[in-house]
Amino acid sequence: MVSIAGSKKLKRQMAPLFWGITRKDKRFVVTVKPGGHKKDISIPTAVFVRDTLKLATTLRETKSVIYGGKITVDGIVRKSLHHGIGLMDVVELQGVQEVYRLVPKDLTVLKPITINASEKTKKLLKVTKKVTIKDKKTQIGFHDGRILISDAKVSVGDTCLVQVPQIKILDVIKLEKGAQVIVTSGVNVGKMGKVAEIKEGTFVLPKRALVDIGERQIEIPSDLIMAVGKDKPVIQIE
Repeated sequence: MVSIAGSKKLKRQMAPLFWGITRKDKRFVVTVKPGGHKKDISIPTAVFVRDTLKLATTLRETKSVIYGGKITVDGIVRKSLHHGIGLMDVVELQGVQEVYRLVPKDLTVLKPITINASEKTKKLLKVTKKVTIKDKKTQIGFHDGRILISDAKVSVGDTCLVQVPQIKILDVIKLEKGAQVIVTSGVNVGKMGKVAEIKEGTFVLPKRALVDIGERQIEIPSDLIMAVGKDKPVIQIE
């Protein structure tokens, strides 16, 4: 019978650089199965524990950690080797004091940083979809695949500070002039700046933002940035 979930392994040479794996080792490595985050911008739990954090040396040790329910992502126990960990996810491991959040940093798409334990229930979610459903209710879709029916006044491109794992909106950060943003993809990935202007999209061009980064200003599609605060980030992201 043909598997409908795709392959469980990937050639090492094809794996994203931010996974942190060695290239001259075994031919294949565990890959990401379909989930909330896109495959090319997430890290499978097995690779995250063994190669990114280097908390295990073999896949057998890694399986013991994951199958034993010792890893949680956004407060939910994940027992799959292939679960994709992505942008702004909060990761805890039983027996490890540090709490990690994955953020763009140092020109790397995803990099774990250590955060205060008091922030482990808070997460930034970018609004990617917004539709009206039955009874004129609003359904909001986020960058990590989550959906929420809410009366919050948000627009596509805004960011919500939410409480996990319940997904309760605590604050809304508008993508507008003066907002602090972080670049999530492209040649400037991981850099932070302030929005100087928002340019609405046209038939040919996508919605864009003029962002002041240090002493220079760049024009970047709004899909490649995430609002993280007004004067400063509302949670720890660096």
